[in-house]
Amino acid sequence: MLPTDRWSCLVTGAGGFLGQRIVRLLLEEEKELEEIRVLDKFFSPQLLLEFSELKHKTKVTVLEGDILDEQFVHKACQGISAVIHTACIIDTGICIKKEVIMKVNLKGTQLLLEACISANVPVFLHTSTLEVAGPNSFIKHVRNGHEGEPLETKWSNAYPYSKKLAEKTILAANGQLLRNGATMHTCALRPMYIYGEGSQLLQDQIIRALDNDKTFIRNKEGAQANPVYVGNVAWAHVLALRTLQDSEKAQSIGGQFYYISDDTPHQSYSEFNYEMTKEWGFKLGSKIGIPLTFLYWAAFLLEMISFMLGPIFMYEPPFNRHLLTLTNSIFTFSYKKAQKDFGYKPRFSWLEAKQKTSQWIGTLVAQNSEYQKTKTP
Repeated sequence: MLPTDRWSCLVTGAGGFLGQRIVRLLLEEEKELEEIRVLDKFFSPQLLLEFSELKHKTKVTVLEGDILDEQFVHKACQGISAVIHTACIIDTGICIKKEVIMKVNLKGTQLLLEACISANVPVFLHTSTLEVAGPNSFIKHVRNGHEGEPLETKWSNAYPYSKKLAEKTILAANGQLLRNGATMHTCALRPMYIYGEGSQLLQDQIIRALDNDKTFIRNKEGAQANPVYVGNVAWAHVLALRTLQDSEKAQSIGGQFYYISDDTPHQSYSEFNYEMTKEWGFKLGSKIGIPLTFLYWAAFLLEMISFMLGPIFMYEPPFNRHLLTLTNSIFTFSYKKAQKDFGYKPRFSWLEAKQKTSQWIGTLVAQNSEYQKTKTP
């Protein structure tokens, strides 16, 4: 496809935290984008209003429906030039039924891919996750990992397992010849833990801390992650999409995955949460006195109890082995390959990302304060 060609794009999960940012950035940056179709099961009234008021030459078509609805998905892909697939269920616990997550994250991806092949859509950019690589143990360290390392999650938990299989499905489709003679090019991006304004995961952590006298539970000393700002992840999607649309450049990234990080300092998740919230009076709890190995086996017992109670009662353990491992490991990755192959560099600096996120956190704290006042007799 030539850069001057008019083209169209379908973004799944467009009502979500990352999907919204990708849509806004595409509208801002891609002047030749003729139509963008935004697909999700649910859009907030505020977001629908925003989409309706976007003053761009690009046509914005809202598609509200289920990615498991085969007819709906096939119709959504007709006449489309490229697909960015961010829709999925993210779950760090074990209470959402595994079959539900597998259906959306794996079956939904397969149905979307089949619809793209049927409609001769030549470009498929898949949003994967760091968790398809692990960590499998908090003993084995990965510092500044890269795409050349043979890392793969061994967890059977629905989220990492479904995302691993979905990514394999998409990358295996690269190079497929379509009915119109075009070749399909696919690629997957593996972002780190994504933070920023509107992050539900970060909001949940803040609410828990507010209920705990503004105190975060501390992770294992020495644990390290490298969170990535949502605006930078969205930018990586735009750059990767541009490369996939260039038939010559697509040869170099087609069928490959890329870790997406930025210049956010490497630190534990609890240290990161504290760094983002300390100006609002949050604190870090005392160091963990219980050995992680003990907590790991305690988590195993809680998971067994949850499993046995499953037929009669949905019990969500306060922690599980996968989450313990994820939050207490040294597991960080470099973005050098993405920089080399499709020119990715963070659009937002660490200071900008921190400032924007911290301001948003301030509004959450204020809202919680108002809510507490209404509860006080």
